[in-house]
Amino acid sequence: MTMSELTYATIILQMTFRAGTALLLATLGEIYAERSGILNLGVEGMMSMGAISGFIVAHLTGNPWLGLLVAALVGGIFSIVHAFASITMHANQIVSGLALTMLGLGLSAIIGRGFIGIELQNTLDTIYIPGLSDLPIIGALFSLDPIAYIALILGVILWYVLYYTRFGLSIRAAGENPSAADTLGINVYAVRYISVIIGGALAGLAGAHLTLSYTPTWIEGMTAGKGWIAIGLTIFAFWSPAKAILGAYLFGGIEVLQFPLQAQGIPTDISGMLPYIFTIIALMFGARERIRKKVGAPAALAIPYIREEKT
Repeated sequence: MTMSELTYATIILQMTFRAGTALLLATLGEIYAERSGILNLGVEGMMSMGAISGFIVAHLTGNPWLGLLVAALVGGIFSIVHAFASITMHANQIVSGLALTMLGLGLSAIIGRGFIGIELQNTLDTIYIPGLSDLPIIGALFSLDPIAYIALILGVILWYVLYYTRFGLSIRAAGENPSAADTLGINVYAVRYISVIIGGALAGLAGAHLTLSYTPTWIEGMTAGKGWIAIGLTIFAFWSPAKAILGAYLFGGIEVLQFPLQAQGIPTDISGMLPYIFTIIALMFGARERIRKKVGAPAALAIPYIREEKT
């Protein structure tokens, strides 16, 4: 490869990591929620609330890190609505999740009305690792914004917690057989609440990445379906944080492919559909009961648990 080709490949890879960061954070959160047995279709709404709350705080205070913290808190608090409805009230999780998405999108649009088009002055800029960031192609991995590094680290930590700690075992037990987990002394309700809140906080961080780093401005609907892609990615990753890292950057690469494809004369409408086409395919496979069992979907996913009943 020539030097120009190497540079171009490095730029594309760097854009892929940036595009996949929000997807990775949201997917990690949804994996934890679903592993505990709670299907949360409100990811898009929580991301939108995280995006606008993080942007407003960063804009008013000049501190993007504070905006990032508030976005995570807002996402976590917002997810409690779904947790209360689906865990405490045993409501239909699909209906509750869809309502949460509509609420989040509508509320963020109202709150952000006065901030449309404003560019953020203090953003979370790219951090270049000396020596490593100058390497061809793989240097892209060492030329990322802080949230991208955080997402990668969280992916490894959450994978370890889920498979190698007692808390992770409790989450998986609550999602596989909540009745048996309850018998063993695991507080299924508490585990599910915590898992859903973790999912909400990570969705809030995912939204904040869009407004604090990826495109540091606020535009209504800027989440652009990324929450739905994250739900599809959860299935695509077989409910594994480690596979979610690969999947998120794969989908990020598909999104970035729009630009070189447009340069080849392929219409924007067609290239822009690619991430959503792959998401629909993942959801179609995930909807099949036989396939879900083969790929390790939580057995009690979306099934309300009532302590007095055997499940």
